[in-house]
Amino acid sequence: MAIKVGVLRGGPSHGYDDSLKTGSYVLNLLRQMPEEYEPIDIFISRDGEWHTSGLNAEPHQILSRTDVVWNALHGHYGEDGQVQQILNNLHLPYLGSSTVTSAFSHNKEMAKELYRRHSLLTPVSQVLTEDECDDAVLLEIFHTYLQPVIIKPTTGVRALGVRIAHTFQELKDGVKKTFSHSPRILVEEYIRGTPSSCTVIEKAKGERLYTLLPSGRHASELNRKVEDMARRAHVALGQRHYSSSDFIITPKGKIYILETNSVPVLHEDSLLHHSLRATGWRPKDFADHCLKLVLNRLD
Repeated sequence: MAIKVGVLRGGPSHGYDDSLKTGSYVLNLLRQMPEEYEPIDIFISRDGEWHTSGLNAEPHQILSRTDVVWNALHGHYGEDGQVQQILNNLHLPYLGSSTVTSAFSHNKEMAKELYRRHSLLTPVSQVLTEDECDDAVLLEIFHTYLQPVIIKPTTGVRALGVRIAHTFQELKDGVKKTFSHSPRILVEEYIRGTPSSCTVIEKAKGERLYTLLPSGRHASELNRKVEDMARRAHVALGQRHYSSSDFIITPKGKIYILETNSVPVLHEDSLLHHSLRATGWRPKDFADHCLKLVLNRLD
């Protein structure tokens, strides 16, 4: 009998559009394996209502029809531990990190602290809250950091709310606007270089932590260093099944880790899809591997 896989997509976050794409792509992959899997499309609206087969119902009613869940929700609710808690309460196995470790990767402030504890180079930054942020604090930051600086929410979807400030006025305006996305924000040194992303997958290709080829065109030595840092970040943040980390590589070959995503974006235009293709791994075989990971069906 085919395994019933609930695919969660949509959700009440700014990652809604990417989540729809990831969810649709995963559903299509699972439909290519009808003997193994029966995909169940579970759509969550922007206001948090759950739907399946066009009908609105409570999460426990919808999830009772599933054997396992593929969480394709990006950002708030899907990556910060909230939906994971719902699944835990129902004792349902699901792809991705646990409630606590999802929160670690979603919160850039906590993630950076864990990076530093595990000797992973990450840009220098300072956390600000709205009640302690005044002109004196911003002037001190402006005179301490080389300009420009990056301003970003401590939580959120990838580049959402991220700004760059070259002047004091831009810093002041950027901080004010970024507080609309998060009550805590990061002001971070700007690292010039080339971006790269690397996905870690557990128990693949005979390796405990297998890495796909990092994105971007870099020397093989730099790729190996990125892969090693991605594996270390996966462990440092307690990620499960798979994760994807983003990096900046400077012209002199220095590598900084920026963030780790516990629910990587997956569709035909995504970095993960291209990395799978570059590695010679069919996306549907990757999906099958992920579900076998969740169900402990790998040797």
